[in-house]
Amino acid sequence: MTNTNSSPSCGRPAPELLAPAGNWDCARAAVENGADAIYFGLQVGFNARARAANFSTDELPELMAMLHQRGVLGYVTLNTLVFTDELRNLEKHARFLSEAGVDAVLVQDIGAARLIREACPDLPIHASTQMTMTCAESIQFAQQLGVERVVLARELSIQEMSKIARNTDMPLEAFVHGALCVAYSGQCLTSESLGGRSANRGQCAQACRLNYELHCDGQKKETGDMQYLLSPQDLAGYELVPEMIQAGICSLKIEGRLKTAEYVANVVKHYRHAIDQAMEGGSARFTEDTRREMELSFSRGFSPGWLEGNNHKRLVPGISSTKRGVLIGEVIQLKGERLHVVVRSQLQAGDGIVLDGNRVTNEEVGGRIYQVFADGRLQQNPASGRLELMFQHGLLKGKEIRPGQKIWLTDDPRLTKRLRSTFDSPQPIRKQPISIAATVIVGQPISLIATCRDGLSISVENPFIPSLAEQHPIDEACLMKQLGRLGATPYYLDRFEARIEGGPMVPLSILGAFRRQLIERLDTSRKSLPERRHGAQGTSQRMLEEVCKSSLHASNGGETQEPELRVLCRSMSQLKQVLANGVKQVYLDFHDVREYKEGVQEGRRHHAKVSIATLRIFKPGERGLFLALAKAEPDEMLVRNFAGVDFAVKNRIPFSCDFSLNVTNPLSAEYLRQLGAARLTASYDLNRDQLIELVDGMPPSWLEIVVHQHMPMFHMEHCVFCSVLSPGTNKTNCGRPCDRHDVKLKDRIGVEHVLHADIGCRNTLYNGVAQSGAEAVKPLIDRGVRHFRIELLRDASGEETTRLIGLYRELIAGRLAGKEVWTTLKAQNRVGVTRGTLEQPRNPMAIL
Repeated sequence: MTNTNSSPSCGRPAPELLAPAGNWDCARAAVENGADAIYFGLQVGFNARARAANFSTDELPELMAMLHQRGVLGYVTLNTLVFTDELRNLEKHARFLSEAGVDAVLVQDIGAARLIREACPDLPIHASTQMTMTCAESIQFAQQLGVERVVLARELSIQEMSKIARNTDMPLEAFVHGALCVAYSGQCLTSESLGGRSANRGQCAQACRLNYELHCDGQKKETGDMQYLLSPQDLAGYELVPEMIQAGICSLKIEGRLKTAEYVANVVKHYRHAIDQAMEGGSARFTEDTRREMELSFSRGFSPGWLEGNNHKRLVPGISSTKRGVLIGEVIQLKGERLHVVVRSQLQAGDGIVLDGNRVTNEEVGGRIYQVFADGRLQQNPASGRLELMFQHGLLKGKEIRPGQKIWLTDDPRLTKRLRSTFDSPQPIRKQPISIAATVIVGQPISLIATCRDGLSISVENPFIPSLAEQHPIDEACLMKQLGRLGATPYYLDRFEARIEGGPMVPLSILGAFRRQLIERLDTSRKSLPERRHGAQGTSQRMLEEVCKSSLHASNGGETQEPELRVLCRSMSQLKQVLANGVKQVYLDFHDVREYKEGVQEGRRHHAKVSIATLRIFKPGERGLFLALAKAEPDEMLVRNFAGVDFAVKNRIPFSCDFSLNVTNPLSAEYLRQLGAARLTASYDLNRDQLIELVDGMPPSWLEIVVHQHMPMFHMEHCVFCSVLSPGTNKTNCGRPCDRHDVKLKDRIGVEHVLHADIGCRNTLYNGVAQSGAEAVKPLIDRGVRHFRIELLRDASGEETTRLIGLYRELIAGRLAGKEVWTTLKAQNRVGVTRGTLEQPRNPMAIL
């Protein structure tokens, strides 16, 4: 369990070391190498790592018993968005987890958090990093949902974490090691947009790891070896552990539920050492051996991620996107089938290596070494320096091998064997310390009290009554020796004290029986399930029925019985074009915050209602951006995060909630309405059936549907403009190339996706192909939906803008059919148009 005692050197409690577990081997590897807790998913779903092996529900009781016996906590991931028809199953699943003694569940979905709190009031809830917690204001709302710990977004620096910790009493968890997503977790719609596989549903297709061409101002920019423009190096906060502890982080989290057990063993072992060193007032150096071992288990190259702030060039060098291993040397030449090399690390037969090459064009070559020669002599032991390597016959034939080519060590079987030995033993390797206090008095039953480090204490008495010893009374040394023989148990004797009075005689057999009884009681107590309250069965159904009956059914005013079209504009010229077309409801999402005042005034001159969209992300120190929006005096704010809700409420500014708040079920919708939202934009993770189901499960007047847009795929703290088009490293020295250049990223199938920077210097990559939900509009209107929106890209022409407004205005008025709009758009758009998530279902009657 986590050590809650403060170190006199560090001054703060020791943080929990939290490890990933995708299967049983990973769980054992985490336990044996020093994890205080593990997190894992179950095969039933609601799990953001659907590709991991995960655990079955039948395995859960055994897993939790093993963890608790070993003093380790177990957290289950329920960190996906939840659709309306899944709420009943979620309730059933949460009850099962609570009754199984799970220590906490990780949740992304607002409605899921509400439901779990009602159905299982004693089951702790942690806010997943998918909830995009980036500031104290957002954490306040999580607290109101009953969340007891928050996993911070990975894009925060340690300095920002410290500011958050000073402004909340919420326990904070942060990632310290592992793969980084280039997009904010919970805000990535790439897999959904490109292939209908939602990252918010555990089905990420990792489009960020693919190669992209950069096109600047209509011309392809040569980037040389830098082809993976959106693939960050892995996070390695090893040397920053003391700073994270001082910042107030209570749990240091390792990413990797898709990784091997050897990876878990390796990384956990090293971070256990780093934490222990920090608690003793020292620091853990990232030595050559430490780095080498961790890189061999898995690495795309190590960096501090965002922990030290933004350095866009260091974060994304762009030269690789998958595991490379350890750089060990260079090629001299290829002679026949022998590869002559010079290496600084020892190699031997069985090691795996790869030679630098262009993976995009399949030029990379690698394999396992069959033989190693030095000076022409076969080497039986590891060797370094100038060597000759032999591989499988024909492996290098026809391959481009050149002098100076870099060599990477990808696999060391000796390391793998050593790591596996830490967790594949049938006997516990890592043991918990226990303290034993024994009382042995002549004429009284013997009593023992055993106490674990986490405070669990049990007492044991034996009916044996010691008599006065005639020759050899029991002494403390004998008691300690006999009771400390804990052998194959998961415990070791850390402290011992004894009270012995009257010279008692105690047979060793009695002490042996006493010891076995003590261990049995200790195991039973550790594995015992907590007593927890549970709400009435059918909580989900009751809550859904209450949504439909809600006093919030009435709108906040200004509603119309006729369907209305709203347009989101991204420039002043675009706004003027939209207003000239008679649109009376507009959103402003400008690149330059200084233009908002003029935009609001322009809208008022046309008697239009003007709403300003906030940033999707709000971090400590950015309140000035909210103030700048408020200073423009809009009619409303379109808020994209909980901090925006907080600002709007406190400043009495009317607001609606955008798609980024991830409303996928009526319970989430009701919560945001309770906070004061006039309208809610449905999540883009909903397909057509799920959207209809959401509409049917709540007052339709609450909803606004985006029916035409270029899907905002990646939303990133990482700035591609700075990384590729500037000599600088971040917004303080980049020179703002985003103000001067139009940039698109071209994917492998030739689609050019548009890149925008917002006023917070964060990048959004928009799908180059527009998505139209025209064919879903009539069924939605028939169900009572009245608010529809189209969103324009910044470079949309006046002609295109007028055409889109005309088509959709005719559509919602019933003068054009959805099929006609779709056909027209497809014919007029050079790169086509897609139905995206709003594709017509196979059975049309499913939504009619």
